[in-house]
Amino acid sequence: MDAVLRQSKAMCPFLKKASPATLRALSTSTRPQASPCGGTISKLQLLGQRCPVMGKALAIQSARSGKAKIHTSRSKGARAVDGPMFNHGETGQYPPKAPAKNPASVANPPGGPAHRTSKFDYNGFYEGELEKKRKDKSYRYFNNINRLAKEFPRAHTDSAEDRVTVWCANDYLGMGRNPQVIKKMQETLDEYGCGAGGTRNISGHNKHAIELEKTIADLHAKEAALVFSSCYVANDATLATLGSKLPDCVILSDSLNHASMIQGIRHSGTKKLVFKHNDLEDLEAKLASLPLHAPKIIAYESVYSMCGSIGPIEGIQDLADKYGAITFLDEVHAVGMYGPKGAGVAEHLDFEAHQQGRPRGTIMDRVDIITGTLGKAYGCVGGYIAGSAKFVDMIRSVAPGFIFTTSLPPATMAGAKTAIEYQMNYKGDRRLQQLHTRAVKEALETRDIPVIPNPSHIIPVLVGNAALAKQASDMLLQDYQIYVQSINYPTVPVGQERLRITPTPGHTKEYRDQLVEAIDEIWSKLDIKRTSEWAADGGFIGVGESNTVGVGKSLWTDAQLGIDQQMVTDINASRPAGAGFTDTLLQREGRDVAPVVSATA
Repeated sequence: MDAVLRQSKAMCPFLKKASPATLRALSTSTRPQASPCGGTISKLQLLGQRCPVMGKALAIQSARSGKAKIHTSRSKGARAVDGPMFNHGETGQYPPKAPAKNPASVANPPGGPAHRTSKFDYNGFYEGELEKKRKDKSYRYFNNINRLAKEFPRAHTDSAEDRVTVWCANDYLGMGRNPQVIKKMQETLDEYGCGAGGTRNISGHNKHAIELEKTIADLHAKEAALVFSSCYVANDATLATLGSKLPDCVILSDSLNHASMIQGIRHSGTKKLVFKHNDLEDLEAKLASLPLHAPKIIAYESVYSMCGSIGPIEGIQDLADKYGAITFLDEVHAVGMYGPKGAGVAEHLDFEAHQQGRPRGTIMDRVDIITGTLGKAYGCVGGYIAGSAKFVDMIRSVAPGFIFTTSLPPATMAGAKTAIEYQMNYKGDRRLQQLHTRAVKEALETRDIPVIPNPSHIIPVLVGNAALAKQASDMLLQDYQIYVQSINYPTVPVGQERLRITPTPGHTKEYRDQLVEAIDEIWSKLDIKRTSEWAADGGFIGVGESNTVGVGKSLWTDAQLGIDQQMVTDINASRPAGAGFTDTLLQREGRDVAPVVSATA
């Protein structure tokens, strides 16, 4: 069989290019047959019928069996496929009953007697896979970190007495401990209990879901929204559904897209084209190679969480309009933190218009599908999509990832709604978070610590070696009581390992000074390359490269942060030698001496 498969792959262009995952997806994705007999047919069978070789073979087999269709929706005795490639024998048994074997061959099976007499070693297989991860330094270690609501950003480890400062949480605004959110969740929990009671169409649909989805739709100025158990599920379910339902669809995916989007595209079984990260020329070349009438989806992110780069949303939307594509924008690491209402980067790009309540015709209005999370800047859990009413209703009606998943608990949805509304009306948290991010970046730069330049709130500190990144993370936790998780393959490519730092409104000067001092000492102890050393080697992924001037310029302008030119002049004239501009600004405002509780700010 292996020899036949290899020969088939060598001769057939389709099999040669198709991955096993694609073939599996094609074989399980079905559509109605265009014949009087009705029933359904898989996409793989449909392609087989069009093949000049397999089409004839399938037709002959169908004629011999006296059947008018290859695959039907018969309720009893149904066979997945009737055809020469998948012949199940006269009884339709799968797998087909094996012919009687020669007793001698049974007694001496290939590979020796033990090959057939011993059971498969499952634990040995598991250990082998784990050993591979350990050898390539991609094995994942989990630290017992228990965030403390009343002491944010402090946490304790396995011992309640051992305190650490968390510097890598995605609760970007500290909303996980916001008093208003907690109060609302407690009230809802008392009145409606713990769980939702079922899927949305079976007892899990309630006023909390309806109100939350209306709030999300209002946030993004879209007609409708749909909530999922996580944004991973939202991305996977939506892309898989669209890709499999749209006829001859092609999905164009940014090379740095999140795993959830990649998985959704795989599950769709449709054709995929990967374009270079944020490269509009490469994207246009791929769009131009496709028929104008063919449905196309451009899937990308606004903020890429591991490098902090920002997608060229307006440019991508222009190309989508030109080539008849729809856009799928993941705003997971941007919602809550960008734009006057916290709707994300797409809103931020037309800051003034949205601030004045004029969303129509803006860049965000042009984006077809927006996905986001309730589990990062909003401090709760869950994900969502937002778009046109018909699109949302279609996904709601046919996406398995939505239909067959238990609904989020009422308390969670009520808390998420409160968090979104809070951030829609108060931008002080995201302003403070941006200023703290600037202060950390400035301080690391003065120490020659290699930060990958970007205009967002993400601070990726380049290490370039998996073992060193893990060692640096361990030292920060054990020696300095600072928690910063190392990021290794497959989250980032081999050789680009890093520490990923995410400041929040609670990371005041005391914590920033501790962090920067600790990183500086560890870089010296472990002899990790600094920015000047990367520059001497020609630079790497933006660090020490001469052509990255302006790349790290913040998306939030001084004016949007409330910093005018007179303020800049006054601070520069008065700040002590060696003191950072942003540090001085924060101290001058009196906002940088103790952790800030959002609800009382």
